[in-house]
Amino acid sequence: MEEGMKKERRVLVTFDIDGTLIRGAGPNSNQLHRQAFSYSFNQVFGIDGTIDVIQHHGSTDPAVLVNTLVHYGIPSAVAVEKLPVLKSKMVEYAKANTRDILKGIEVLPGVESLLQVLSSKNNVFVGLVTGNLEEIAWMKMEGLDIKRYFTVPHIGGFGSDHIDRGQLVKIAAERAEKLFPARFDLRVHVGDTPNDIKAAEFGEAVAVGVCTGIFTKEDLEQASSGNAIILRDLTDCGSFLNLLGI
Repeated sequence: MEEGMKKERRVLVTFDIDGTLIRGAGPNSNQLHRQAFSYSFNQVFGIDGTIDVIQHHGSTDPAVLVNTLVHYGIPSAVAVEKLPVLKSKMVEYAKANTRDILKGIEVLPGVESLLQVLSSKNNVFVGLVTGNLEEIAWMKMEGLDIKRYFTVPHIGGFGSDHIDRGQLVKIAAERAEKLFPARFDLRVHVGDTPNDIKAAEFGEAVAVGVCTGIFTKEDLEQASSGNAIILRDLTDCGSFLNLLGI
């Protein structure tokens, strides 16, 4: 028995959130998160703004903050300098308005079943790699009642860690190896944007793209060096596990 356990591969699977695990729904899509950005702009710079003025899909929250502020005329260097307070204001707003966490978001089909299966496997560790700030990321997972499927202590790389999504896959892996000592035989990152594909490959993880966001299969394939696995969605749990040999 002990010998068999030694041969069992240790696997780390990380997921992006928006467009991968969950989707915006209705006229108030992702309301709390969007309003947290607007609150931050107003509190720090007195700007009544919205992130909808830029293309933000696949970006980290810090990058969205900076790029939106540049659109409104704030010099990039000034926006970057103010990132700590901007991020803290976003979290401040989110914590004060947790009652709104479920407004305009829902879990994508197949996600809960897949997370449940992954979490039941002793050799599989499940975490997040997302551009969301960490506090907001886990608030979404808890509000949607899927936080319980993620490995404890929680594993992840977040927008609060680095402005560059490519670094987040590496950060998550480093944290996982410290929390659960020994290297992983397989690391996988699942996401719905070209930036997720690039980040996975930069972080030396297997890139799995899902066409559940705004990007097509072709968009995701073009972002890859050629080794990405592209799925329509996460509804076929068996295929997901078989493709990765889990």
